Amino acid sequence: MPAVIVTAWNEADRLADTLRALRAAFGDEARIVVADDASTDPTPHVALQEGAELVRAPARLGKGGAANLAVQRLRRDGALPQLVLCDGDLGGSARELPALVDALAGADLAVAAFARRRGGGFGIALGFAGWAISRLTGLEPAAPISGQRALTAQAAAAVTPFADGFGMEIGMTVDAHRSGLRLVEVELDLEHRATGRTAPGFLHRARQLRDFLRVYLARRAQVAR
Repeated sequence: MPAVIVTAWNEADRLADTLRALRAAFGDEARIVVADDASTDPTPHVALQEGAELVRAPARLGKGGAANLAVQRLRRDGALPQLVLCDGDLGGSARELPALVDALAGADLAVAAFARRRGGGFGIALGFAGWAISRLTGLEPAAPISGQRALTAQAAAAVTPFADGFGMEIGMTVDAHRSGLRLVEVELDLEHRATGRTAPGFLHRARQLRDFLRVYLARRAQVAR
């Protein structure tokens, strides 16, 4: 049974549906850990109310930093198990994620590609993420920054701790490839909160691009050494 890490920041309006879908999909015995990135809304309360374990950042650490707190919690009990990574805003569509675990029969890292795209900006951050991964690995993923992933125990050990902030997925893909692990993408009918062409949406993507650049430069420097 994999452990599920749900990353969340101010997701109270969708988190309950996400956790219920995960529980239905993976069963009552599944270990579900919500990594809360210092939310200012009732996200922590919702996580506990729905029976999930909660790790909470004392201040905003970014997505990767919050996920690393969950990894630390799991490591207290020994080596990391298979992991499923999930964004807290998937809602009921999180029920599709067991398909990623099934894909681990032939891979070490399975990444969900969304069957339908909603929202987004002009594709600059997404395009840079794809370019960065291609430049560092030769891979050309369809979903370079999808946060919905499943990892074997071997892959989990190889790619943690995760890169900080929104660079988490790029770093994970590069580190897995450099470790000789097998990657696969699986198209799933998932849905999450879209960030449109609004001021908050553009600010979000600017932060993403900043973190993408940081992880690219850090992984490029590793090769140069």
